[in-house]
Amino acid sequence: MNNRPMHGSSIRQIMVTRVGLNIPVSILYDEWEDAGKRLSAVADSSAWCLGDWLIFGQHRYTDRYRRAIESVGLDYQTLRNYAWVARSFDLSRRRDNLSFQHHAEVAALPPHEQDYWLDQAAKNGWSRNQLRQQVRGTRDSGKPGRTNEALPQLSVAEEQVSRWRAAARSRGCSLESWIVKQLDTAAFEVLGQPLSA
Repeated sequence: MNNRPMHGSSIRQIMVTRVGLNIPVSILYDEWEDAGKRLSAVADSSAWCLGDWLIFGQHRYTDRYRRAIESVGLDYQTLRNYAWVARSFDLSRRRDNLSFQHHAEVAALPPHEQDYWLDQAAKNGWSRNQLRQQVRGTRDSGKPGRTNEALPQLSVAEEQVSRWRAAARSRGCSLESWIVKQLDTAAFEVLGQPLSA
């Protein structure tokens, strides 16, 4: 990943393996920091790329894309989440100065609200968690920005709610946003069309 000379002819290398990094103990701080920046960029772009890959397979190889997912050993639910976010943002609307997770935080919103919140996050230098707090604060305060249509009350067992909360936590989002994402993904699979603005 990172080759730089060390004391003349020696080469200091961070080796990337399938199960992690092999980092030499003699690495300098600047080299270690640079490696982290590169890894972060690769991780972030890989979520977009895997989402786009799944979307393409769903459309082009309808009868075979699940077999391809199994053959490459990727988790289908994770890929579906990536694809849901990728489907929510055309390539031209993706912000390369914000993370995939920033986009995931607002993916359930209508496109004009997605753009507004992503613009605010970029302008103010918000982390993903800060973006989440801002969006949630606007929703909870009743201020303009997101309209919430009343939904039917659901009666579910506490065990189900606990399971859903755990799933939402594992994806780094609120229960409400996780539920919306799951419903939107299910609707897309049934209807075959993304939510329009």
